[in-house]
Amino acid sequence: MRLSHSLIPTLKETPAEAQIASHRLMLRAGLVRQMASGIYAWLPAGLKVLNKIAEIVRQEQDACGAQEMLMPTIQSADLWRESGRYDAYGKEMLRITDRHERELLFGPTNEEMITAILRDATKSYRGLPQVVYHIQWKFRDEVRPRFGVLRGREFLMKDAYSFDLDYEGAYLNYRKMMLAYMRTFQRMGITAIPMRADTGQIGGDLSHEFHILAPTGESGVFYDSDFESGDALGTGYDLASIDAFYQANTSKYAATDEKHDVAAWARVPDARKREGRGIEVGQIFYFGKKYSESMGFGVVGPDGEKLFPEMGSYGIGVSRLVGAIIEAKHDEAGIIWPDAIAPFRVSLLNLRQGDASTDAICADVENRLGAECLYDDREERAGAKFAEADLMGNPWQIIVGPRGAANGQVELKRRATGERSELSLEDALAKVINKALG
Repeated sequence: MRLSHSLIPTLKETPAEAQIASHRLMLRAGLVRQMASGIYAWLPAGLKVLNKIAEIVRQEQDACGAQEMLMPTIQSADLWRESGRYDAYGKEMLRITDRHERELLFGPTNEEMITAILRDATKSYRGLPQVVYHIQWKFRDEVRPRFGVLRGREFLMKDAYSFDLDYEGAYLNYRKMMLAYMRTFQRMGITAIPMRADTGQIGGDLSHEFHILAPTGESGVFYDSDFESGDALGTGYDLASIDAFYQANTSKYAATDEKHDVAAWARVPDARKREGRGIEVGQIFYFGKKYSESMGFGVVGPDGEKLFPEMGSYGIGVSRLVGAIIEAKHDEAGIIWPDAIAPFRVSLLNLRQGDASTDAICADVENRLGAECLYDDREERAGAKFAEADLMGNPWQIIVGPRGAANGQVELKRRATGERSELSLEDALAKVINKALG
């Protein structure tokens, strides 16, 4: 993509309404624009990040055996009355009425709808277990939308739902999904710590939140420093791998301030105690028969008796992750994208637009990297190009000037470290491509 013809409207000044780093940088780097309170349009570069995050989420959900589907955003109020949550949910739920005076709502979550779908499709125990997910826009009418996409009203979310015959099956799916989440976040280049958490309006008695550490996090967190090691998590979902992972992660103490246990915290060695702030980017729940019983979803069991499936639900804030990752990975100059989710792998800077040698090298790079290259072909001074490249935060910068181009050389900069080196074009491209594959 050529920057001169792209819809990436960067800003030199910080918008007054932006209070935290991610909100400032998403606006300044041209990723989003606010359309209404807590509602954002995702511009091309922002959408590329969103789609890359969603694809990693999708791949890991598929790998753990979940099936993708898509449910509607508008739901019937009657379903929520069956579960008893319609009146209990609160003003965050956007309630609407159609032209026939039917009561509807813009879904904040999908426990009721998926229970109704499974209730209609599954009559026997032979149809279980089932794990399904979708990636869908949702709406919660926050009383004070703030912090950009971290506390917006409309947001993109992955939510999954499991249905099992008994507690043992439900608990296995819970542990399997926790492992899938940790692999998901690790692939994005971030450390997310699973922490015991309240179940809130979803219900149940077992829940973990996943927090990215950042000074602007809304939650106080307490955790064992062993979580910072970033151990490799493998790829398999055999029972031994699931059990080993779960025991290793739940035997260390980590909790949000709501679930902080002073006695348990005292057992953590002082040298490994860490306190800070966290941004929640996902949460998993086991809530048993809460929805299956209230909504009359029973199946015929092996003995001919009716049984109600054990359920869990599992959410990841896809759009929220964009802001959370920026909060954790930025500096004074701008965003520092992890390789896997950057809008472009390379920012290509032509320092002498119109020079035959620099133009030729840039055209070659652009052709070979394709959609992963953002080519700054503008008639602009070098300092401005450097500043915007750092602001946008793409992992690599290939800088082409007339002196180097005359000798077949380019400058390669790694955004995360600031390291610069002069290389042949072939060596620079090999380094960029090998890092991508690695």
